[in-house]
Amino acid sequence: MVTQLSKVEIEPGLKIAAQMSPEPSEEDLQFVKQMGIDYVVLWTDASKASYEYFASRRKLFENHGLKIYGFGNRDVHNQDAIVLGLENRDAKVEQYKQHLRDLGRAGIPYTTYAHMANGIWSTDRETTRGGASARAFDLAKAEKGHWNGRYYYTPLSHGRRYTPEEIWDNFTRFIQEVAPVAEEADVKIGIHPDDPPQPELAGVPRCIFSSYDGYQRALEIADSPNVGICFCVGCWLEGGPLMGKDVLSSIRDFGRAGKIFKVHFRNVSAPLPHFVETFVDNGYMDMYQVMKTLREVNFDGVIIPDHIPLMANDPRVGTAYTIGYMKALVQRANEEVAASQAGAPA
Repeated sequence: MVTQLSKVEIEPGLKIAAQMSPEPSEEDLQFVKQMGIDYVVLWTDASKASYEYFASRRKLFENHGLKIYGFGNRDVHNQDAIVLGLENRDAKVEQYKQHLRDLGRAGIPYTTYAHMANGIWSTDRETTRGGASARAFDLAKAEKGHWNGRYYYTPLSHGRRYTPEEIWDNFTRFIQEVAPVAEEADVKIGIHPDDPPQPELAGVPRCIFSSYDGYQRALEIADSPNVGICFCVGCWLEGGPLMGKDVLSSIRDFGRAGKIFKVHFRNVSAPLPHFVETFVDNGYMDMYQVMKTLREVNFDGVIIPDHIPLMANDPRVGTAYTIGYMKALVQRANEEVAASQAGAPA
């Protein structure tokens, strides 16, 4: 007999989630609850990813008053085999399908997927407000991408230059294989933007998840209620004009279509070619407008702080600062939008 857990119940409305280790200490759990957070998102890898592990994590967190909104598996995320159609492509796709089935059995409703063949690219860390250390990217200095213990180097990370048509064909084949499995498992897939959304890096075009039009076409190809967006505000801001549509307009369009499943809430100093990830109240975007727009389109997934600059040499300080700021924005957005709707003519 196949064990099937009931699906995690997700309340409507704006919700902040904490990104946590799947094996937290008691202090970690207390810290999150003390901030008034009820949802978490977790990541693991192939050594542990399974129905049994997901179910055990669900029990652990729920015993501490926390619900798992999403669970990612790093070994089926940013896979060059899938993006480029390499020799082990079919095995990786089957591994991804099993990840979806295991999540579905454990009742976990969501997972994030990214389609980058040569990882996330950064350059040396820089400082932001008050000298806080932060991730940065400077195209003029970019030499390598990184994901899950692997590095990808310029000038050609995979030995040759790929065409946009190859990237699109490989995505089409992948998503049409996995979308029916996601639907059957009742798990939503939120696709994260390329980071950074530079049109090409080391011979690999970033031609799908680096623009508004790319997302539109990809979602049409997927043609599934279970395939949508992990809307990383930071990546959208990194891209700036390259995205083809600004952050707020994109949230309105994709949000009203019910295609935003999760939001990464972060700010950056400037768009490409050079940016530094800064505090949510210190970049070139007014993040309240982002929160308000999410509320206006009735977004009801989770919003997480992301890539937080290091404060006081303690990651928890920046997390607490960011989540406290986000909670205030949620409260203000809820009140302002509710007041606006109450005053609207019938």
